[in-house]
Amino acid sequence: MRKIARPLTRLIAHSLAAFAALALAAQPAAAQSVLRDAETEELLQDMLDPLLEAAGMNAGQVDVVILNDSSINAFVAGGQRIYVHSGLINAADNANEVQGVLAHELGHITGGHINRFSEGASKATSITLLSAVLAAAAAAAGGGEAAMGVLAAGQQAAMGSFLAFSRVQEASADAAMVSYLKCSGISGEGAVAFFRKLQNLEYRHNVRQSDDAEFSRSHPLTGNRIQRLEESLASDTPADSPPADLVTVVTEGVDADPQSEIIPRGPATCRTAPPLQAETAALETRFAKAKAKLFGYLAEPERTLNFYPVADTSEPAHYARAYAYHKEALVDQALAETDSLVTAEPDNPYFLELRGQILLESGRVADSLPPLREATRLTGAHPLIAAMLGHALIATENPGNLDEAEQVLRAAVGRDRENPFAWYQLGVVYGKRGDIPRARLASAEQQIMSGQPQLALSSAEAAEARLPTGSPDWLRAQDIALQARAQLERARDRN
Repeated sequence: MRKIARPLTRLIAHSLAAFAALALAAQPAAAQSVLRDAETEELLQDMLDPLLEAAGMNAGQVDVVILNDSSINAFVAGGQRIYVHSGLINAADNANEVQGVLAHELGHITGGHINRFSEGASKATSITLLSAVLAAAAAAAGGGEAAMGVLAAGQQAAMGSFLAFSRVQEASADAAMVSYLKCSGISGEGAVAFFRKLQNLEYRHNVRQSDDAEFSRSHPLTGNRIQRLEESLASDTPADSPPADLVTVVTEGVDADPQSEIIPRGPATCRTAPPLQAETAALETRFAKAKAKLFGYLAEPERTLNFYPVADTSEPAHYARAYAYHKEALVDQALAETDSLVTAEPDNPYFLELRGQILLESGRVADSLPPLREATRLTGAHPLIAAMLGHALIATENPGNLDEAEQVLRAAVGRDRENPFAWYQLGVVYGKRGDIPRARLASAEQQIMSGQPQLALSSAEAAEARLPTGSPDWLRAQDIALQARAQLERARDRN
């Protein structure tokens, strides 16, 4: 598991839950930590793919990204990605609850809701501007208090218009969620249970639940959403006939071509029977391990050991305690936990990956190579695991390992170009070989995706100056330089 700092610009985030009204202006860029883990990412993708097929999309067409954020939330912010907070995974009791969340967020993507944000904002802005004109006229006529009243009323009306727009989109995403769950044969019990968690959270924060409170919210009342969800799941609506308006719902009074922003999709592929019990059970088993792994990685060791005491001999408990002991530099105890895991499942690549990671980060570099090599082989050179193996090979400081390091690292970035750790390690390999132009190019790749455009520009220009003109690497250096300049210009414009 790796933590990667990456700036995430949320122009507007359609999320599962929001307790405060959304501002009309765009939210500022926020630097958040992206959590990368091969096992967890594969699990979430396997949970999402049946929903994608139910939505008429291809498996893998939408990615799931985990953010290191303890709040219970998930959102889409443009593009084909769903962002899930680590706090949501920790709060979920099972995989089925998370699938309900993914189905809701997928409804935002298929509905083109991020692209339609400008529609709601445009109407609200028009109301604000009109109220400003009327207020100016009242002020010119000598009615100062009247002008202030007109302006305040206009701002309130603008906010109300935008929030109504947002609530319609949330209702649309809820309807899509029901359709995709039914079509994929996935139980809706988890979705209902998770909405009840959100409702309990609102109760604890004293969020008003009366009907008149809905007008100040960006989401419909959670209680009403639960009621509609239960009714829809219990209905006899055919699973292969999702509502035709799921991707065309827009708020009243907005003039737009609703078809213009629809994500291209084919016909939905609905299961003729629900998933097999063994299939569902296997998914839940994987989720329990991934959740424990995430908990052990993020929580304080003492808290982890309280939650997963030594008396608990389950695989999730071994997983969590291995991270807790490793964080306390208790290497023998951490390796004992991984030994229990590997003994139970010797061909589980993620158990081998963890053992290799603990050995590597404890300074036992040579001992880390066998488990990391085997994990890389078993996963077909998964980019995250291959990158760790490449790092370990470099750390041996044996020039004879550089060829293998370059091979696995090039494979890693070939499958996942958005892997700054792998790019950095590849740059180290080139540097050790004296290939400075390609070392600078690898640095530019790492810097541009780590939010360092000035450094990326410098590295890309240095690489471009010394690479063969017209070569693929030379062209890539130009692309990175253009991207870096664009980011710097946008930053100057904001400032």
